[in-house]
Order: sequence, then C-alpha cells, then structure tokens
Amino acid sequence: MTTKIVFPLKRLGAVAPRNAAEIEDSNWFLGCETLDRDYADFDQYKEYLCPLGIKYLRFQGGWAKTEKEQGVYDWRWLDHIIEESVGRGLKPWLQTGYGNPVYPGAGGENLGAGMPLSETGLAAYERWVGKMAARYADKVFDWEVWNEPNFGDNKVNTPEITADFNIRTARIIKEIQPGARISALALGHIDIDYVERFFQYLHGHDACGLFHNVTYHDYSYNPDGNKLAVYKMRQIVEKYAPGLILRQGENGAPSEGNAGGALADYNWSELSQAKWDVRRMLENLGNDIQCSVFSIAEMQYTGNGPVQKKNAKGLLKTDAGNKVTGCKLAYYAVQNVTAVFDNTLERIKDASYTHSLAEGDGNRYWISTDRSIAVYGYRHRETKKRVYTIWKDDAIPGDDCEMTFLDFAFAGGGFEDPVLVDMITGSVYEIPAAQWSREGTIDRFRRIPVYDAPVLIAERSLIPIAR
Repeated sequence: MTTKIVFPLKRLGAVAPRNAAEIEDSNWFLGCETLDRDYADFDQYKEYLCPLGIKYLRFQGGWAKTEKEQGVYDWRWLDHIIEESVGRGLKPWLQTGYGNPVYPGAGGENLGAGMPLSETGLAAYERWVGKMAARYADKVFDWEVWNEPNFGDNKVNTPEITADFNIRTARIIKEIQPGARISALALGHIDIDYVERFFQYLHGHDACGLFHNVTYHDYSYNPDGNKLAVYKMRQIVEKYAPGLILRQGENGAPSEGNAGGALADYNWSELSQAKWDVRRMLENLGNDIQCSVFSIAEMQYTGNGPVQKKNAKGLLKTDAGNKVTGCKLAYYAVQNVTAVFDNTLERIKDASYTHSLAEGDGNRYWISTDRSIAVYGYRHRETKKRVYTIWKDDAIPGDDCEMTFLDFAFAGGGFEDPVLVDMITGSVYEIPAAQWSREGTIDRFRRIPVYDAPVLIAERSLIPIAR
C-alpha cells in the first residue's frame, strides 16, 4: 500500500505502544481462534500478543482435538496455550465448542457443523465441559457457549434448542466455578427474531442470571453500518435481561480481496483493513459495546469446513505453514487504539458538540445529506481531560485518504494543550493557536482534517507520545 496519509500540521511524534502488562483493563478482546483445528499456530504468534496491548484472548476449547477416542482426554495442546497465556499476564476467554464426531449425534468439529443433539452426544459433551471447567478453574474465568448457533448446519436448531444448550452448559460451569463470567448466544449474524425467542426462553426458565454478557458477530462491509440492528438487539436484551453486557465477540476485515471467510468479495487492502478495524473498535466503544478483534494472525483454512481459503483477517501475515512473516498496518493501528483507550477514560454520554464545513474548503459535497461523521467524547476519570474521536462513517473504508476540513465546537471541553492524532499511523500533530480558541466553556477548533478513519482531538497529556 503506497497511499500516504498527509496532514497539513506539524508532527510532534507518534503514539507510543503500551504492553498489555501496563494496562489495568480496557474494552478490548483479541481473537485467537481455530487453534483447535490447526488453522493457526499459537507458538508462532505468542510473542506478538502482549505488545498489542489487549489482555483478553478468545480461544475455542476443541473437544474433537482433546477427545479423539471415547473417554480418553489429551489436554496437552490446550494446557500449553492456557499456561503460556496466563504466564504472560493475559486472560483466556474459552469457548465450549465445537462438536465431536467420535460420538453419534455429537455435532461436527468445524464452523457451522451443528451442535450435539442426541442423548449420547449431549452426555459426552457435558462430561467434556465439566472436565475442562474443572481443569482450568484457577486460570480461566471467562467462558462462551457454542459458536454461531444460527449458522450452517446449526440452522436446524431452533432458538429454544440453542437457549436450552446454553443453559445446560452454563450450569455445568457455574457448578464448578460459581464466579465464572459466561457469554451467551455468540450469534453468527444479527437475527432479531432469533434473539427474541432465545431470550424469551432464558427468561421463562429463570436462567438469564447465569450469564455475564451476550455476544454477537456482525461482519458488515461498512463497520458503522450495523447500528440499527445492534440497537434492536440491545432493546430485546434489556427487556428480558436488564444489565446484561453487550459484546461484539468476533469481528474484523480481510487485508486482501477474494480471501476466505466473511467480507471476502471486496477489494480490501492493508489500509482499508486497518481503517475497518479501528472504526469498528471505536464505534463499539462509543456505544458501550465490548469488542473482540478477529484475529491476531491469518488462518490457513483446510479440511471439511465451509471455508477453504486463507482467512486474511489477521493482524499478522502468515505463510502456508502458519509461520508469522510480518505485521500488517492493522496491527500497529490497533496498538494505537489500545495505547490510548483503556479504563482510565469514561465515555461522555450525549457529548455536546457542533461541526460545520470549514470556510474555504473545496469539498462542497460534504454539505449533502448523504454524508455523515461519527463523533464520540471521553474524559479521564481523575483529571477530567478530554479526547474526541472523529471520522467519516458513511461508507466502506477505502484506499484514498481525501481530507475534508471541518470546524468543531465542544461544550465543556476544558482543553489546555490539544493535539490531533491519526489513529492509523499513530502520528501526533500540533493544533496551532490560530486553529483553536475558547469562548467561555466552549472550545472551538478550525480546519480540522477529517477522513474515513478516526482522528482524535485530545488533550496532549492523555496521549503517550514517542518521539
């Protein structure tokens, strides 16, 4: 990718990455999936985990990889992953899937292959879940039930069957680990009727309290394009399980076109992937949704699953043998997000601001009603200093970086030394005195460059800067 992102401002430095050990907590999770099917190699990418700045890692439990012969459990592969992760100060989030073909009616071992439905299959599944929960009870505190129950062969299951499956799984884990944080549903795409019936069943069986959060996966070409569906889903969750946390449990974009998996039929690049990932992360943060980035490394899909090509959504490049060959632009862009947005910041709900086209800007199309921008505000919990995220949100991220210059006014901003930050490159720029003023409690910024990836107007003290 040769496109250069140019800001007409003085560069002060770049965002300094923060190791996961330096961050107490944050909104972010990281996908480390498919190790159960050997589509990726944990040892090849483990050294890249902590520098990314995300503490929670999503893994699949891999029943078929662990119990290849009925009643014989070989945990060594998963022991290694869990122990390495915990030893590095990271926190595994372990999913109880997939199925196991060594038992009749116990489901399949690939994405969308179907969950256990027979009495024999369910009994064997429950034994495995119980043994896994007991084995890792002092290392794993976050769990998730079956992946994407409304996808592929799982479509034969009703929402009620899926809800019952979630309940029986959660009860096994809770019996062993009462304080477990369990994710419900892991919906493959947002299906409002499915969500409604699922939660009706949980509520009717007094089982909503078993779960800490509800997860969904939504691969939309425009990362900002699923707000209405998420809003409808949130309304249903609040109706039946008030206070249940919403988590986007798996989402990302490829770095090349015609690759395997979701969103493949678009001409992606490393730049548009980085824009997609950062926009989705910050859109989720701005709407109080936890966010898991899929995934740490490219995955080489083989076998009998529905995907037969490399899945290029990884932040790291890999070869056919799953060896890491380098970092993509998205890896560094995600580092920029994690370095700034942790639990020391709180969202400013209903942040008050106005914006308008800067005088003399040539991009007159911006006035048209089919263009929009996203703006979210945050403040430091102690100092109350602020940071605002801004980007064009109306289209699929592209490879051009055409800037539109806008004027902004923020109520109660209280800025003392504001800077502009580009979240793709991490570059930090000076906002000259001629482009910033205060009128009472209103901070006004003039000719701020905005494009289809997030920029920040931030108090300088909130940005870790490396020169």
